[in-house]
Amino acid sequence: MGEFFLAALLILVVIALFNFIIFFHELGHFLAARWRGVHVDRFQIWFGKPIWKKEHNGVQYGLGWLPFGGFVALPQMAPMESIEGENSEGRNLPKIKPLDKIIVAFAGPLFSLLLALLTSLIVWQAGKPTDAIVSTVVGGVVKDSPAEKAGILPGDKILEVNGEPVIWFAGDFEAITERIMLNEGDTVSFKIERDGKVLDEEIISKFEIAETPFYQRRALPKVGISYSGPLIVKALSEGENESPADRAGIEAGDQITELDGEAIYGPMHFSSLLEKKGSAEVMLTVLRSGETLKIPITPLVPVEPKSLGRPMLGIVWDMDKIFSTIFTNPLPFEQIGDSFNNMAVTLKAVTSSTSNVGVDQLAGPVGIAKAKFQLLSSPNGWLKVLWFFVFFNVNLAVLNMLPLPVLDGGHIVLAIGELIFRRPMEGRVLEVVQTVFALTLISFMLFITTKDIGDSIPSGSSGGEDAKLVWPPPAE
Repeated sequence: MGEFFLAALLILVVIALFNFIIFFHELGHFLAARWRGVHVDRFQIWFGKPIWKKEHNGVQYGLGWLPFGGFVALPQMAPMESIEGENSEGRNLPKIKPLDKIIVAFAGPLFSLLLALLTSLIVWQAGKPTDAIVSTVVGGVVKDSPAEKAGILPGDKILEVNGEPVIWFAGDFEAITERIMLNEGDTVSFKIERDGKVLDEEIISKFEIAETPFYQRRALPKVGISYSGPLIVKALSEGENESPADRAGIEAGDQITELDGEAIYGPMHFSSLLEKKGSAEVMLTVLRSGETLKIPITPLVPVEPKSLGRPMLGIVWDMDKIFSTIFTNPLPFEQIGDSFNNMAVTLKAVTSSTSNVGVDQLAGPVGIAKAKFQLLSSPNGWLKVLWFFVFFNVNLAVLNMLPLPVLDGGHIVLAIGELIFRRPMEGRVLEVVQTVFALTLISFMLFITTKDIGDSIPSGSSGGEDAKLVWPPPAE
């Protein structure tokens, strides 16, 4: 019951944070409009017909039913009825100057940047945690994968991907996983250090993109390599009958370093070595309380679940010893710059004709809310959300400055055109253009939302070393 209330509280916090970001952005438009004498008809969070509204000093404040953002209805700016609904006095108001339109439109993105800057001051002092796999050593290669066919081996240290240096396996855009994901073209090149020496030639590998159900996002490119790290036993799998690890005397806290005298680089490498041995007895080298032990053990294939179908020992690895949390204290403008850079990388990836990342990989309101919930639920959750707050507000500012109708950048472009040509765009034409782009924007957000929801629907079931396993009964 306590976990339920905690989850409910976190969901409410996520909703509150999301709405606060929208509110602060729209507050910029609202205050700028009041400053410039522009009539404000409504101030609404979310789109669509209001499910709650209240009028105060001639302004209707409300909450819509479509959770895709918010708006300040400014009928003197441009016709926006297609997305905001009918305005009460829209066509009876005097025209306003193009400069006023530019100031009011720019105020929203400006306030988003100000909120990002204010939050970055807190992050600077409190610290920015980054969950990462620090080592760039290959901890396993999938059988028959592009990486195996290209000649990549467990224990190889990856120095560069596509000519760009990497500092860890996963964590940000300077990591191996992310550089493979953002790869353009049909192959990925790796600069490798093997046995202490840098290979003279780069290894060129193809990649695979797994098939996904139509309701989910497309999978991202993978070459078939896994991370490295110490194999430390967290626990032994629960299940019927004793597992091989139980029978051999493996204990929580043991570190397994070798299998039949061969060094082990990671969980995948261990599993592949074990699979090659089949059900034959193997010798494990184990570190326990500073002592090195040799422990013989015979793997077994679990009776249930049948989907596993491979020899196993019944060990749950301590993944916290592989994943690390790196704390930094970046300066505020460094954080803003990193956010702009990440945004630029993302936009380049989704717009490039040779990229394997598409618009369906972008997150909508549901995906963003889910990401915030996961961050809040994780260790150092509040600090991670604060950094996400910086990143998201910069993204909101940049996207709204795109020169597209219904966005703030579109209003600015129209106002600049009005300054140049000494007259605004013809009202009927502008209304049609705004309506088309409003419907396009809503349709796009609905498409992304279906992917957000679809990714939460399991497409199959799989077992693992931490599943509740049914072992064969011990031999008589």
